[in-house]
Amino acid sequence: MSSTELSAPFTGPPASRGAKRAALVLAVACLLAAAGLLAIGVPGALADEHAFRTASPCAAGRGGRDGDCLWTTGARIDHVRRETAKRSPVFWVYVVESDGHATRTSLRGTPSQVPGARPGARIEVTYWRGQIRTVDLGQGPRYTKADPREDHRPLLAAALGLLPFAPVLWWGWYWVGRRPRSRRAGAWQLVVPLFGGLSLMLLGPLAALSTPSVGRAFAVFGAAAAAVALVCAVVALFLRWRQRGDDTIALAPAALTGERHFAGAVLGDVPYAGGGGTLVVAPGYLATTPDPTAAAFRNEAPGTLRALRVRPLYWTDPQGRPDFRGRGLVLECEDAGTAVLIATHRKHMPLVLGALRRPQAPEEPGGGSGDADAGAADAGDADAGGAHGAAGTAGGPSRS
Repeated sequence: MSSTELSAPFTGPPASRGAKRAALVLAVACLLAAAGLLAIGVPGALADEHAFRTASPCAAGRGGRDGDCLWTTGARIDHVRRETAKRSPVFWVYVVESDGHATRTSLRGTPSQVPGARPGARIEVTYWRGQIRTVDLGQGPRYTKADPREDHRPLLAAALGLLPFAPVLWWGWYWVGRRPRSRRAGAWQLVVPLFGGLSLMLLGPLAALSTPSVGRAFAVFGAAAAAVALVCAVVALFLRWRQRGDDTIALAPAALTGERHFAGAVLGDVPYAGGGGTLVVAPGYLATTPDPTAAAFRNEAPGTLRALRVRPLYWTDPQGRPDFRGRGLVLECEDAGTAVLIATHRKHMPLVLGALRRPQAPEEPGGGSGDADAGAADAGDADAGGAHGAAGTAGGPSRS
């Protein structure tokens, strides 16, 4: 009887519809956010940058802090305060302008790195659309943190990071949901696309922050996407080629001379399944126990348990099957037509095979089944010869 003919076939845990829907909603939200950044955020930042670069100084007596022209006024530094919560050095400059208006602006660096940034110093500040954009400390204009130039870069970086994140997120949850319906679903089917997506999530923002224009950033991102897709396709084809054919693992049974116990589990619709996380083996003997020392609470498997084949771990294996950090193997068995799985570490599987190996029955005087059949034919007693032959091939006594 083959493993595909056994009763009560195993199926994996049902896919979580709620998790799949949540992943789909999150993936769609990421795509919409990326589309919003590319359609609204980036063009708006580029328009502001262009308007700032082309803005001219305000005419005498006109303009103001909120105008579209560059409005400059004198001010005095009241005090400075360094911002310690940021990774890049930033400090605040508190000023009192010539009309008595008190405000503050932030500059990159530290006060010691910026000559003239000291209390009591006379400076000039330039407003554009309600914020101080430059500060003149006597050595020429110095742009503040409110400088609108290149504000599109972080927005573009976020968009190019979200674009590959959405399909990676969706594929991950789709694969997890589909996995229980594919017994030979390999982890590479998740890892390879995940590697490609994470690579693009890093390369996209890098292209946005290091290239001189939006068009160049998209060109670099497109080239990176093509290269990553090619590499992932080659790796996936190679791994799929390795996974082809029968996955039965040939292992020789170990010769047991005494009793051994180790981590493992028996799974299936049999009384001795789920008896604990420890397997006890000896010549012609297999039992499970929840006691790690195997001293008590043993649940012995009957002699009708028969090994079929050793194979890798399947995603369709029932819940509770130990993984052994990916180093486990599964022995498919049958017990009176019922499917049984025995999972343990690969180094212990030969011991399990040795425990299930039936001892050879001693040959009867006269030469075993073939001699018995021949003797029965010579005697003309077909029924006696058939019984004698069955006894010669029965395989010995069952385990106690």
